[in-house]
Amino acid sequence: MNHQYIFTSLTRISDMEEKGFSLKKLPKEQWQNADYVVCEIVNAGSETLKLELPNGRMRGVIGGEFLVGALGERFATLEATGSWRKVEHDLKMSVLTGAGLLGKLTSKSVFLPQLMTVAYTGHAFRGSQKLTMDYFVKPIEPLPFDIPVILFVGTSMSAGKTTSARIVTNLFKQAGLKVVGAKLTGAGRYKDILAIKDVGADAVYDFVDVGLPSSICPIGEYQEKLMQMLSLMAKERAEIAIVEIGASPLEPYNGDLAIEALRKFVKCTILSASDPYAVYGLMKAFEIVPDIVTGITSNTLAGIQMVESLCKVKALNLIDATTTKKLKQILTSTTGFSL
Repeated sequence: MNHQYIFTSLTRISDMEEKGFSLKKLPKEQWQNADYVVCEIVNAGSETLKLELPNGRMRGVIGGEFLVGALGERFATLEATGSWRKVEHDLKMSVLTGAGLLGKLTSKSVFLPQLMTVAYTGHAFRGSQKLTMDYFVKPIEPLPFDIPVILFVGTSMSAGKTTSARIVTNLFKQAGLKVVGAKLTGAGRYKDILAIKDVGADAVYDFVDVGLPSSICPIGEYQEKLMQMLSLMAKERAEIAIVEIGASPLEPYNGDLAIEALRKFVKCTILSASDPYAVYGLMKAFEIVPDIVTGITSNTLAGIQMVESLCKVKALNLIDATTTKKLKQILTSTTGFSL
């Protein structure tokens, strides 16, 4: 066990903690997305901030410690934006997510505490080989994907997608079905797919498994990575797939590409929304008619009634146990599986 560094959850696909690595400083023009780098924590930020470890556990930090993370980009509507491409001559960055996503902070919500500030120390190397996330991705056999999908989309981050996915996963597992879970877009965190695993999913995958710190990347690269994720899921031969599109499809995480690739396999779409007007906008933008609208907008009867009158779709507060019977009816009618 290497205690010299804090290995963040973006390193979970690597063996760096067990087998080690060397450090080499590279000029900024040689940096690339998904490079593994070491940084010194120069300001721990808010005392509430923690780093996510490869096992998903959260760890507090002390100024002066060193972390291993990956260069990447984040463009979150409700929290923060940043990119490694914006790093300046001082080579200081922020920890953009607790998973160790590293880049220059370009904006943040006034409601978000001060982020952790780090200073670049060097890139991880073995011999002359720079260590990247892709370096640790094993060859993935291309397989056709044909699993029935329950698709979870949201009008923004933190709208309730993962909570809804947990509830639905649990129902399918109670029915004795084999379930694979996946988060196909977003910014690297392990907690969302672990939440699906915790309620019984037989296997879970996300974009980190195929070498991406976040799904903000060129279209061609994302399409290749998406096919790899779908092949990993297909290998499980599951009866149902619980698939989350992180953030919103309107954000630059390539969610629109993921939705289009899955469209013919989707049996039920569950939309988590922040408000009724956002439901209407997403439906128009992506020609999606959700089978259920849930999330923040379904917290009150006022929100439910506005969704149903404005958008002509069913709204259910899935965390309310009294809606479970109706949820089971909808899932049974859309998938053909008896719940």
